[in-house]
Amino acid sequence: MVGLNQELMKKDMNVIWHPCTQMKDHETLPIIPIKSAKGVYLYDFEDNKYIDAISSWWVNIFGHSNSYINNKIKEQLETLEHVLLAGFTHEPAIKLAQRLVDITPESLKKVFFADNGSSAVEIALKMSYHYHLNLQQQRTLFLSLSNSYHGETIGALSVGDVSLYKKTYEPLLLQCLQTPVPIDNSKQAATEALKSLELILKENGNNISAMIIEPLVQGAGGMHMYHTDYLIGARMLTQKYGIHLILDEIMTGFGRTGTMFACEQAAILPDFMTLSKGLTGGYLALSVVMTTDKIYNAFYCEYNEYKAFLHSHSYTGNPLACSAALATLELFEQSNILEQNREKSLHINTKLEKFKLLANVKEARVLGMIAAVELQGYEAKERIGLKIYEFALSRGVLLRPLGNVVYFMPPYIITIEEIDKVLDVMYDAIKSI
Repeated sequence: MVGLNQELMKKDMNVIWHPCTQMKDHETLPIIPIKSAKGVYLYDFEDNKYIDAISSWWVNIFGHSNSYINNKIKEQLETLEHVLLAGFTHEPAIKLAQRLVDITPESLKKVFFADNGSSAVEIALKMSYHYHLNLQQQRTLFLSLSNSYHGETIGALSVGDVSLYKKTYEPLLLQCLQTPVPIDNSKQAATEALKSLELILKENGNNISAMIIEPLVQGAGGMHMYHTDYLIGARMLTQKYGIHLILDEIMTGFGRTGTMFACEQAAILPDFMTLSKGLTGGYLALSVVMTTDKIYNAFYCEYNEYKAFLHSHSYTGNPLACSAALATLELFEQSNILEQNREKSLHINTKLEKFKLLANVKEARVLGMIAAVELQGYEAKERIGLKIYEFALSRGVLLRPLGNVVYFMPPYIITIEEIDKVLDVMYDAIKSI
């Protein structure tokens, strides 16, 4: 008798094209149908359970089916599910915007709503270019770090530098420059990278609209981590050349690096900040672009169709998503989540020590609730990440390595015992290959 899991897998393959997937793989690699989820666990239709060790692509920070967030969304659903945000407004959007202004760096006073991280990046790029244009400046270049990732729409892809996503679409992309990311987390590496940045700005500064950075951790670039000194230096240099600094905190925001926002560790004030993923606790699609009064005021005038910022999304500021985001922020306030995360991070760091003794491990690193084990001695064609994914799944753990980097980015509610299980499975998987 064919089980319900297999039946659903077959139906799925007939109609769904999955993201970041070579669909032919699933002729032999099962797609796992999930029936329900609670806390850190995902449950399939045959009662198998899996620890969601990657927060379902880094979004689920307070666990699946969180009762507090559930109830807040249900309450909102009874009064207003959606209304356009052009010419209209609603209380959840107003409350959320005010809360974000209150908790983000003091330079950020205005909130522009969108519905996903890539869109937020697109908006920030367009706003930056348009700001300079409103000041009669033609700045058509953007600058980003090597090995960076900012999304997969055309503009977001343009400022990224991960070949896996970008190479195919190169002819379609915007003009962009890359400057070297610090090679490691040392102060010396930050100093060397800043020298390269200054050379690029001396040569091209007048043509660059904005520099976009993933602060402290490059997510899809293999969880590469670098020193806060680089952020401090980059802010000083961008200000010197009149270039906007966009901090892409889509992955690093909402406590993931140990502080509410990664940029707090460098005490810098950006011109833009993009937020998504953990913003709604992993419930609903929502993103925002935070910016300054100075930038906002450059668009504020008597009607001029070329000076106005004409960008929109149908579900901009959706009330249900805003309610989920407000509930998520309230959960941070109700308990000392960041301090609890720091204690868990120390435990993770201790557990990673044994990984460093394995011959196929190049480096094990931790920042906040992000842990990464980088492997060595393998070529891309070996697809080591896929082997580790299958091994871990067979042991009840969802891992999704980035090439030769196996990372652990769990919901914050994970227990020490569950952390130990994930890391033991990860260790056994790496040791077995």
